Amino acid sequence: MKVKRFFAPDMRQAIRLVREAQGPDAVILSNRKVDGGIEIISALDYDAALLEPQHSGSTPASEPAAAEQAVADATSENNDTYTRTPAASRPASPAPAVSWSQDPAIVSMQEEIRQLRGMLENQLAHLAWGELGRREPLHADVMRRLSSMELDTALIEQVSAPTVHARDAQHAWQLALAELSATLPVAGNDLLDQGGIVALVGSTGVGKTTSIAKLAARYVLRYGRRHVALVTTDSYRIGAHEQLMTYGRLLGIPVQVASDHRELRSTLNSLSDKRLVLIDTAGMSQRDVRLSEQFATLADSGIPIRTLLVLSATLHPSVLQETVQAFSDVPLDGAILTKLDEAASLGGVLSAVIRQQLPLMFVTDGQRVPEDMHPARAPKLVQQAAELALNEELPGESFMAEKFGGFRAHVSV
Repeated sequence: MKVKRFFAPDMRQAIRLVREAQGPDAVILSNRKVDGGIEIISALDYDAALLEPQHSGSTPASEPAAAEQAVADATSENNDTYTRTPAASRPASPAPAVSWSQDPAIVSMQEEIRQLRGMLENQLAHLAWGELGRREPLHADVMRRLSSMELDTALIEQVSAPTVHARDAQHAWQLALAELSATLPVAGNDLLDQGGIVALVGSTGVGKTTSIAKLAARYVLRYGRRHVALVTTDSYRIGAHEQLMTYGRLLGIPVQVASDHRELRSTLNSLSDKRLVLIDTAGMSQRDVRLSEQFATLADSGIPIRTLLVLSATLHPSVLQETVQAFSDVPLDGAILTKLDEAASLGGVLSAVIRQQLPLMFVTDGQRVPEDMHPARAPKLVQQAAELALNEELPGESFMAEKFGGFRAHVSV
């Protein structure tokens, strides 16, 4: 019997060393974690009978010694890499607990099963997608075009469903866009006609202050400057007050500063004669710990405030989703979508507002005040999203099969 010790950074490499050195007939005697990796002790020409405990009267007393000698002979060939089995005459130590989850053979088997499962799921996904393309070619074509718009997978499946009744490719595409328009939440009433106290919240750099100025300017053009005022709670950014003050001077409307909920309550009470009060809040990352302070300032004012979330169309879809979820801690009455003129795709932001059922009130597509702000219109936004996708290459078969060929099962083996 040849016993040998192997060291490797991980179990997979250790097993490979055993197979290379001793072949497929090697038997793993033990394994354990050591500094720098894994230690495995394996044996070749292993005879379990030599190491089994001997019962009195069953075998000659000389056989334990013979077993010990066999192991000793095997391990003496190379003291640096071979290990010696304890003598039979020594007190027997408790057998180490066997951790089947770390057994090299089982670990290797688990990995092979995972790989086989992945290959099988991939093949099934390709088969499912191919079958959809054969059965419903118009449906599959529309799903491919919607994917180039960067819409969510679930949303694509939802809005493409009506295409099964389409007459041709153009009709199928129009049915899908109409379904997307009907799904997109858009405010049915005009914020400026309602008046009241409205706060704009959102991340840094999305255009809250400019949107405040555009809203105020639209109101002044429609109703005059006597019944509108601006308030800022931004006490973090240097020069934040000056920017809003400049807009106020240009529009001829008052601008006041409130740094906490007490000042905000006092300020709003002093502006009770105004039909519309617009509050500009500090721009913060959706992960900023101070975000809760902004929420508390609005909630603790004791005065009803409608809150609009300002979203930039240029943000990555994952950032948009995280932002919407973070700012949902304060009740949101709607959203303003900014920087449409800078966006390369609108699928991400449309997916985010549909998922959260956050009605869009206004969109902005430039820096001009107030010309570049418009009421949100679902068909126009969907059409713009489709036009932006025309410049994108349609996704290939592998991408579509992985995305829509079926749901992958995540089961631990």
